[in-house]
Amino acid sequence: MAGRLLLRACTTTLRLRSNAVARPLHRAMATEGIPTDEEQATGLERRVLMAFKEGKDPYSILKPKYYPGTKEDPQLVPCIGGKRLVGCLCEEDNTAIVWFWVHEGGSHRCPSCGTYYKAVPHEVPH
Repeated sequence: MAGRLLLRACTTTLRLRSNAVARPLHRAMATEGIPTDEEQATGLERRVLMAFKEGKDPYSILKPKYYPGTKEDPQLVPCIGGKRLVGCLCEEDNTAIVWFWVHEGGSHRCPSCGTYYKAVPHEVPH
């Protein structure tokens, strides 16, 4: 109701101020329906949605894939530099975290449970 009143007031004011015929203002969604998330997204959200369309995960938003952690198929750890600090919860209900460094160029073994980890290079998207 208030929107219609405002539109009517605007068009009346425009007609009175100029001799030209003023077109009535229209709402953006009146004819085309509700815009999708992709149409409304801007900035970082838009970049992430476009990357998801291409099948990429630029900011590691999705849950990482699970690997068994053996020497042949180690857990992959993305790292920007040459090394990364890794915390391993060796047992499901364990409260103590075992911390150790993983360096690029080979797999490293957790000193407590024996799970293997491998550092892989990761590029920052921005």
